[in-house]
Amino acid sequence: MQSSNTKSIENKKANIVNQIMALKKEKNAVLLAHYYQIPEIQDIADYIGDSLGLAQQAKQTSADLIVFAGVHFMAETAKILNPRSKVVLPDMNAGCSLADSCPPQEFARFKEQHPDHIVISYINCSAAIKTMSDVICTSGNAVQIVESFPADQKIIFAPDKNLGAYINQISGRDMVLWDGTCQVHDLLTAEAVINLKAGHPDAKLIAHPECQAAVLALADFTGSTTALLNFTKKDSSQKYIVATETGILHQMKKESPDKEFLIVPADSTCSCNDCPYMKMNTLPKILACLRDETPEIILSEEVIRAARKPIDRMLDISRRVGLI
Repeated sequence: MQSSNTKSIENKKANIVNQIMALKKEKNAVLLAHYYQIPEIQDIADYIGDSLGLAQQAKQTSADLIVFAGVHFMAETAKILNPRSKVVLPDMNAGCSLADSCPPQEFARFKEQHPDHIVISYINCSAAIKTMSDVICTSGNAVQIVESFPADQKIIFAPDKNLGAYINQISGRDMVLWDGTCQVHDLLTAEAVINLKAGHPDAKLIAHPECQAAVLALADFTGSTTALLNFTKKDSSQKYIVATETGILHQMKKESPDKEFLIVPADSTCSCNDCPYMKMNTLPKILACLRDETPEIILSEEVIRAARKPIDRMLDISRRVGLI
């Protein structure tokens, strides 16, 4: 039996969800959510996905208001692709350690040191970095974007050095890498993986390419968040060790309730690997930003125009190679 306190919490949550649904209809709003959001947000989103899918949805939607349950650079991307819509982020402090690792002024100087290189930037970067890029990529299309250029094309890859090194390894390229990482993935160690594998020898290791090379070397499958999810749906194994952010387990368990999923822990204190920025978004914050239509993502027309070119180029290449 549920305690009265538990019932009260559930009733309060249901009330907030009902208000969110009513406001979405009233305001012609759409709720886009990343896989790393808390389950309660994923369950009421109009679309759940990774960066590539979310970019597509943001571009295609006819909603007047886009509520972006993700982090700042994702909401910026939505505004760049759909400047007609108002874009709000439940918590403006929901940043990204990877995007923060690439300050625009420092990157501009870095770019000047390699004048004969084009710039391929991972979508996990600020709008300012996007304006300095020739093409954007996501973890789901990064290899194909890089390989769409001639083998002798000199390339700067920013900001994730782990993803860049992974692409260099499997493509045979020698891209110049910006020294940035995602704290959620970079903290995962081969030691933690080996310890889990020792206790679960029948489990397959699946890993996001933002992880360190030592972790990827142990992986049975490496891919974007969506690719990891799809792999667990189609693969015959019954147990998986997952080297990425905890949020994706919600969808994995929904899609494959008969399978077991173990997250690689970021440290020895818990069996979790949460992005503190992604977890800043909550149901009450979503309700508040829907009601008040703040905090709003504001970008100048100049930034939108310059940042959109490399994103559109990414989408064009992705269509050409059959990814979307």
